[in-house]
Amino acid sequence: MTIDQKAAQELAGQAHEVGWASGRGRWRDVLQRVSRGRFGRRRGWAIEPQLDTPWQDTISGERHGWRERAANLDGEAAFSVDYQVCRDCQLGWVEQPHTLPEYQRCGLASAGLAALRIENPGLSWHTLGGHLRDSKGFWAAVGADALGGYQQRSLCAHITAW
Repeated sequence: MTIDQKAAQELAGQAHEVGWASGRGRWRDVLQRVSRGRFGRRRGWAIEPQLDTPWQDTISGERHGWRERAANLDGEAAFSVDYQVCRDCQLGWVEQPHTLPEYQRCGLASAGLAALRIENPGLSWHTLGGHLRDSKGFWAAVGADALGGYQQRSLCAHITAW
């Protein structure tokens, strides 16, 4: 095991130490919700403030209205995943979990997804897309104790894919 892999394992153990940045103002959120996304959209993505926590929760740079959970190691995202929750339906979705190759199998994805489940108790967790053949083992492992098991499910009516 390399020094970097040991550092990644230590980082996995800190998944509960999350810094959070909203990325939007409260009025912008209200305007978007009331207008069903037609108004209050961000024109280009602003750079999030640098947070001083090992794990960060920020707006997703790829999916409007989604969040990104990321584990940072030496100034780069060693792990990241986009997620969305609907408290009305008690559903959560994760998309595109990614761990840098040198940190794979160090527990970052398991710890990050487990932290999301702990922070959002009672939700059934899913993905939008199907699982690629070579990722089925990953999803089976991280979904073993997860309600919903990260099986494919479309978004509920409360969440729109703008």
